[in-house]
Amino acid sequence: MHIRHFCGSKCTMLVLITYDVNTEDKAGKGRLRKVAKQCVNYGQRVQNSVFECLLDASQAKMLQNTLLKLIDKEKDSLRFYYLGERYATKIETFGAGNSYDPKDTMIV
Repeated sequence: MHIRHFCGSKCTMLVLITYDVNTEDKAGKGRLRKVAKQCVNYGQRVQNSVFECLLDASQAKMLQNTLLKLIDKEKDSLRFYYLGERYATKIETFGAGNSYDPKDTMIV
């Protein structure tokens, strides 16, 4: 028997969001800025087009819907990786760039 833990929509999980926006034209450059701006509102940029966001299920769905409205599905790509509540053991960081704790207060 498999018992599934349920905590409702307010449990936070780490969501890794990656995107690739085609910037060959002016419209693409605009889409790129808009996508990045939305991601900054929800999380921490860890690489150019990669964000780590601590979200509950409703926030994740809302952000996903917002981003899907911004991208051109024929030219751009968007990926959401749901790392869950116990994300700390799933992340290893090497090289340049400071590590951070997603649960710490974020200064914008």
